[in-house]
Amino acid sequence: MRVIGGEFRSRPLKSVPGLDVRPTPDRLREALFNVLAPRIAGVIFADLYAGTGAVGIEALSRGAARAIFVEQNRAAVNVLRQNLKSLELEARAQVLQGRATALLGGMRADIVFLDPPYDLQGEYETVLTKLGERPPALVIVQHDVRLKLAPAYGSLRQTRVLRQGDNCLSFYAQ
Repeated sequence: MRVIGGEFRSRPLKSVPGLDVRPTPDRLREALFNVLAPRIAGVIFADLYAGTGAVGIEALSRGAARAIFVEQNRAAVNVLRQNLKSLELEARAQVLQGRATALLGGMRADIVFLDPPYDLQGEYETVLTKLGERPPALVIVQHDVRLKLAPAYGSLRQTRVLRQGDNCLSFYAQ
């Protein structure tokens, strides 16, 4: 796994062994940041269910001012911290260990990315409903093509769906 573009382009990222953490594929990350390119500079980017931090690190590499990483898995948090340290990004990052649903309340971000692990599929509905109550400017949800998300959650409305293989990126905004 590596950083796709920006300041840290081609720099390697460590991964967590096993199937508990499933990193966003390189091609999907590239497609995501091609869409986000005009609006990523200077934002606060939240990477919920961050795993190794590849998506949030990509945001920092491409110009986000700060990134908030939320991850419950202790092994993934350790690898995430190693990845941030190897790129000297600790000062621009906040790592929160715990459940995303519990940590959303006090978090302020411009763009939120979420991709719960396979065993937490119910989190999509819960997190999107909470985000819809006090929505950020943009929410991006990575999910399986077979998972059908609602067209709206509170004030958030689905504005775009990008399909790539078995994955989808659903974009929500006010």
